[in-house]
Amino acid sequence: MKKTERYIYPAVFTYEAGQEIAVVFPDLDVATSGTDDNDALLSARELLGCALYGLEEDDEEIPAPTPLSDVVVEPNERAVLVDVYMPSVRMAKVNRSVNRTVTLPAWLNAAAIERNINFSQVLQDALKAQIHLE
Repeated sequence: MKKTERYIYPAVFTYEAGQEIAVVFPDLDVATSGTDDNDALLSARELLGCALYGLEEDDEEIPAPTPLSDVVVEPNERAVLVDVYMPSVRMAKVNRSVNRTVTLPAWLNAAAIERNINFSQVLQDALKAQIHLE
């Protein structure tokens, strides 16, 4: 099944004096916030990507977005269309770093620290060589 490249969903931005701008995606039942309009929009876009990526990965149905004209807002709210380009989101998730715990002899750990060796880089290089990715 071909995955959608771009999703566009309405979000409701709520403005309250002295508070961050609250952002809710009514169709997805998720929310975030931002310190100003730009920050709120960036947070909304990131949240939208994460929420939709999770639905895709879980093979859950992705709800159809409500038309912007059908979104009901209060006087202190504004409905905004937020888009997300999913190939970028998917690639970021594939390339994310994960933590692994390794056990080393104390003398080897001390010698590596003394020489300012980057443990993560050495492990990555060794794993790539071991599985012939170089």
